Amino acid sequence: MENINIIEVLGYAASVMVAISLMMKDIVLLRCLNFLGCSFFVAYGYSIEAWPVAGMNAFVACINIYHLVKIYRNKSEQPQTA
Repeated sequence: MENINIIEVLGYAASVMVAISLMMKDIVLLRCLNFLGCSFFVAYGYSIEAWPVAGMNAFVACINIYHLVKIYRNKSEQPQTA
């Protein structure tokens, strides 16, 4: 049996997380899962010194955070109806 490389597991987990996020209908859940997957890819890219992978996913993670903040700000600005 081969030794499991934790860095490879991180890369696979990142891929699975991003793939699952793209199947979500709820935009908030999509952005949260995609952010998590991108964060895993940043760690993976950093671990293997693949700077384009780490950089691009850091950028996408920031986009996800931006849109999540925007969504939550819009929700809090809307009048509450009972």
